[in-house]
Amino acid sequence: IMEKTLAISNYIIFRIKAEGTGLLNFLKLQKLLYYTQAWFLAFNGDKLFDSDFQAWIHGPVSRVLFNAYKDEKSMYSEMELSDIKSNDYKSLPDQIKLHVDQILESYAVFTSTELEKMTHDEEPWITARKGFTPYERCENIIDNNLMRDYYAARLK
Repeated sequence: IMEKTLAISNYIIFRIKAEGTGLLNFLKLQKLLYYTQAWFLAFNGDKLFDSDFQAWIHGPVSRVLFNAYKDEKSMYSEMELSDIKSNDYKSLPDQIKLHVDQILESYAVFTSTELEKMTHDEEPWITARKGFTPYERCENIIDNNLMRDYYAARLK
């Protein structure tokens, strides 16, 4: 059963903000959500949540997450506990929370800019943006099979 995109992003906000483990702007939330999906694909061969990522100028973006906050947040807006829109994240299965926790342990230490740079150096985003200039708008979907294969290969 696939989780909801916003339940996962709410959990990320909760973990980082409730524990006071650092800054979390909207750009960083998008990248952490991306890596949560990417590594779930690598480990399990399937998507964790019900949305795809588009290859935007500043890296992978979930349109579902973008649409949820587009009227109140810009790219560098800080996310707060008050931005959690629902308690749906509390009922996520423990193994899903554990997966997200492991991703946050690895990636939450980086700034949004560092995470953006990392995604720009990785094949899934690069491939989805083929033919686009660096500052050209692009809404191409980043291929989930490519994400799965690329990150799975990094496990070896």
